[in-house]
Amino acid sequence: MQSFYVEGNSALHRLSPRIKIVSLFLLGFLLFIGGNLFLLAAVTLLTALIYGSVGLSLRQSAARLRPIFLTIAVVALFTLIVNPWHEALATLLRLTALMLLAAAVTATTTITQFMDEIAALARPLERTGWVRADDIGLAVGLVLRFVPDIVARYHAIGEAHAARGLKVRATTILIPLIILTLRDADNIAAAIDARGIRRHVS
Repeated sequence: MQSFYVEGNSALHRLSPRIKIVSLFLLGFLLFIGGNLFLLAAVTLLTALIYGSVGLSLRQSAARLRPIFLTIAVVALFTLIVNPWHEALATLLRLTALMLLAAAVTATTTITQFMDEIAALARPLERTGWVRADDIGLAVGLVLRFVPDIVARYHAIGEAHAARGLKVRATTILIPLIILTLRDADNIAAAIDARGIRRHVS
């Protein structure tokens, strides 16, 4: 399985994983309660500089961010259709800033660090008896591990269509993509249970 993590020794790599994760949550909260376009633009520029410090080339950065940015652009365009232009621009800036910081955090934090920190932060929820912190950490880790694989598989299916001279359509790509993803999910769940990683108390 692939990973978004990038080997490096930047200041962001050395920063505590907990600080990075908490900062990401706080930024998401602050971005969506503020509406000043100049402030949002400044924050977006700052997150772009932070992402630039990770150590990826422009080509690598573009390959990683293009699918997400296209989704953000579609959301901003839809917002422009039903709302004033400044609200659409604010949406574009908010989501772009959040995407850049999230990409920087995932590029400088290993899956193991993510799982440990999420589990530690979710530990107080165990007192309710509804969840297990380790299961939450495991779920987040699996999502982070699955995303790059799903993106790579999407491109592989599209290339296979093109090689056979077939027109690439969302419907013809999504169905095999969903089937392959669900099959992998079943295999991983079976492997997790076989190793006794999830031990639910009845």
